[in-house]
Amino acid sequence: MSRHDICEVASINKEKVEKVKKKLQHQSAGGVAKIFKALSDETRVKIAYALAIEEELCVCDVATIAGSSVATASHHLRTLRNLGIAKFRKEGKLVYYSLDDDHVKQLIEIAFEHHEEVAGRGRD
Repeated sequence: MSRHDICEVASINKEKVEKVKKKLQHQSAGGVAKIFKALSDETRVKIAYALAIEEELCVCDVATIAGSSVATASHHLRTLRNLGIAKFRKEGKLVYYSLDDDHVKQLIEIAFEHHEEVAGRGRD
């Protein structure tokens, strides 16, 4: 079986490899992986996208948008909050969530734009 998606010979560009390895030493790949892990759940992606569109929603609104119970939505929101993706504020008996900052909003928006482009090329 012939594979066209791997190198046929070993060839390592030491300069590039060292540059990337040095950069990775000063970054937290594990922390970034946690963000993507949190967003690997379809319901949490829906919630994050809803918060990117509306900026702030109460837990009841999030549950309705996600098509889940308030308890399930609350669990997902707590996960997003614990990983620094979302934040909340309490107003009387209501709890409102929003994305933690503009970087998270951009990440969500770019992911949806990328998906639309890939789907448009027939690779959904």
